[in-house]
Amino acid sequence: MKIESAKYLQSKVVDENVSTSTDNIGIIATIDGKSWTVPLDPANSDYAEIMRLVDAGELTIEPADE
Repeated sequence: MKIESAKYLQSKVVDENVSTSTDNIGIIATIDGKSWTVPLDPANSDYAEIMRLVDAGELTIEPADE
């Protein structure tokens, strides 16, 4: 498996006072040339591999689009 890129996916919530909050809800990753949404779950093998690559300094997870 080759993970080529990773970027956080956010959920935006707007409350009645028009303030927004954002939470990372997953990672959009390009794996073997295809785009996948990976949950932020340590039990998920793709997430575990992404985090291993991040810890090894071989991959950076880009921030989510605003």
